[in-house]
Amino acid sequence: MEGKIARLSATEKALEVIRELENKYGALMFYQAGGCCEGTQPQCFEKGGFFPRMNDAMIGTIHGYEFWIDRDLFEYWKYSHFTLDVAEGFGPGGFSLETPLGKTFKVQYRLFTPEEYENLEPVLRSE
Repeated sequence: MEGKIARLSATEKALEVIRELENKYGALMFYQAGGCCEGTQPQCFEKGGFFPRMNDAMIGTIHGYEFWIDRDLFEYWKYSHFTLDVAEGFGPGGFSLETPLGKTFKVQYRLFTPEEYENLEPVLRSE
């Protein structure tokens, strides 16, 4: 949306991994859960490989792919900008598509300024 502040971005390193996964699996999606075995690590799936729960939040797209957040986690982090990054090693869940590459997606957060918060892109909620 023109003039609106994005809630989400990605590092070039993360985009490189996404392009590699896209070449292997096709269309992708991201989901960041609020706990359990995967902790709050963002997970990458083939598009349609995970179904967001009712009222989960889609905060934006990375390389054209939806990035969903657990509804409760979003309430906690709604004042923050998410930057998707990637690190060497294995994440706690191991379900994400980058795991066989010996990598794990992670998110860096920063708080929005009050001015940014008033001008954010809208969030899409699952039904």
